[in-house]
Amino acid sequence: MSRYLFLGTALALSLGSEALAADYRQAPMLDAKVSDGSLPPIAERLPADPFVETLIDGTGRYGGNLRTTILGGGDQYNITRTIANETLVRWTPDWTKTVPSIAESVDASPDAKTFTFKLRKGMRWSDGAPFTADDIMFWYEDVFSNPALTPSKNPTFTVAGKPVVVEKIDDETVVFRFESPYGLFLQQLAYGQGHAPIIYPKHYLSQFHEKYNKEGIPALLAKNPSVGDWVSLFNSKVSPNFQPVYWQNLELPTLNPWVLTVPYADQDRVVASRNPYYWKVDPAGNQLPYLDTITWAKLDDVQLMLLRATSGELDYAFRHINNSTYKSVLYDAQEQGHYRLMDVADLPANDATLLLNLNVQDPIKNALFNNKDFRIALSHAINRQDIIDLVYVGQGAPAQVGPLPEHELYNERLANQYVEFDPEQSKQILDRIGLDKKDAQGFRLGPDGKRFTITFMVADVFGLSYPDILQMVQQYAADVGLDIQIRTTDRARLNSMWYANEQDAYIWNCVGGRAEAYTDVRCYMPFQKADIFFASKWADWYADHSKGEEPPAPVKEQMALYDKVNEAVTDEARLAAMKVFLERAADNFYTIGISRPMPKYALINRDIKNVFEPIPITGNLWHPAPTLTQWYFDRPAQ
Repeated sequence: MSRYLFLGTALALSLGSEALAADYRQAPMLDAKVSDGSLPPIAERLPADPFVETLIDGTGRYGGNLRTTILGGGDQYNITRTIANETLVRWTPDWTKTVPSIAESVDASPDAKTFTFKLRKGMRWSDGAPFTADDIMFWYEDVFSNPALTPSKNPTFTVAGKPVVVEKIDDETVVFRFESPYGLFLQQLAYGQGHAPIIYPKHYLSQFHEKYNKEGIPALLAKNPSVGDWVSLFNSKVSPNFQPVYWQNLELPTLNPWVLTVPYADQDRVVASRNPYYWKVDPAGNQLPYLDTITWAKLDDVQLMLLRATSGELDYAFRHINNSTYKSVLYDAQEQGHYRLMDVADLPANDATLLLNLNVQDPIKNALFNNKDFRIALSHAINRQDIIDLVYVGQGAPAQVGPLPEHELYNERLANQYVEFDPEQSKQILDRIGLDKKDAQGFRLGPDGKRFTITFMVADVFGLSYPDILQMVQQYAADVGLDIQIRTTDRARLNSMWYANEQDAYIWNCVGGRAEAYTDVRCYMPFQKADIFFASKWADWYADHSKGEEPPAPVKEQMALYDKVNEAVTDEARLAAMKVFLERAADNFYTIGISRPMPKYALINRDIKNVFEPIPITGNLWHPAPTLTQWYFDRPAQ
């Protein structure tokens, strides 16, 4: 049986709900609310069959505030990856299999077309309202199936361009049906954007939906003058991709373990406090999470993050400070800062990737960017080893985007083609494809007789010094006659540009190196709108053939090959199909990688226990959300 598809099975919990019911316990911070009647007793707040978490070290201690940090603009995924990792099914912390989570059980048909989810009876949103199949149907019927709210279908819920059909059986049972086999569905659902069906509380969001509150919408719009219609109003309350609005709406009920009390806005911090209706317990019947609160210090400078860390003001940090440049400083300050450095399993397909927009509106740029030889020429112009030595302090290896050498999908041609630093070959290719004329400064002219200029957008994110890398690429390109201009922005602005298809090109990292190699192929083909946009119109078409722009034949052929990967029911068939897909990815060569990643690190307070190591980080999820609910300070609460 596939490790990704469990047929007619459910997770066996270590203790049944009947054995636990008499022994449920809650965090002391909730006692007063139960005593004064503002909160129901613990047994009434938990589902009949709560999820029982397997502990890493043992039963924890209630209390405490986890201090971490976040950058000012566009760093909302730092919150997502910390406290928003709930889906119907989840990966085990070691990323070996998917198991039921919000769902109590899952049955998959042998042909991998039908998936039946049994929800946990008595489960509640963070405001105490019941979570039932009606909430999932609200997402399906009124959001996912509404073209005004979902103009482009999420590829997690489509196969071969055909969307899922969802049906309610009863209050605790829903069925997801696909026209074609979808052997990767549970794996995809546990990753990336699989949270979509469970972030739309009907009882709250229906007031902003025209179908349910058409007469009341004008009054709501009057109270929200910044939005012009009900669609904008609805989208200002929730975001399917966890964009900033999701973390700015304190009224939005959630199934997450902590609930925002100070939003990601203009304040100098973001705060989340425990969800009293959270649906997980430990084997002793203690409601999770153990930590009372999480506080992100909102900073605008990575150097300030380092200062906070080394002075002992952070309990956990990974993003932005995690690179070779800062490691020696953090290593030397471990005693002073009362933390330790731990390994992180963050191994993407490439740490820095040049992403030319193959759907760029400028016709001359569009033609050249879509010319594979142009991309090969730019790749040969780059001195990757110099970048690795200077920016990554020698930690890395020249490589294109691809699964890592230790992975079963490693493809040597995909990883190593066109990585040689060969400016003479680059010049010859550029001459051959028609960029043989130059201006007085030595820059190449386009077919229109004007200097051919590529504007690269760059944001200083992840602690990876992208501006430094791009400045070096700019010089290498100039040496072969290509004019690259750099425009620096924050992540929020970059997000809006790539969603609107306004960029020439930008630099980002690429997922797909290890754990998510099968599920997240956005760097190998136009796949989904989630950070990697090198052909967003084609990605829209792939998810829904009535949307976007139909791609050329080679792109469609590669998409069809990935459909075969999705359809495979067995591991063996999936492996074979994915190998064929990656060979075609090597043929097409859409993205230009720079460096293969090296193992990374995070800092964590020495008193924190129940930490799964190395923390798996991949895509939009997984650091440290899957096991953060069981983290605790092994000391009296402060």
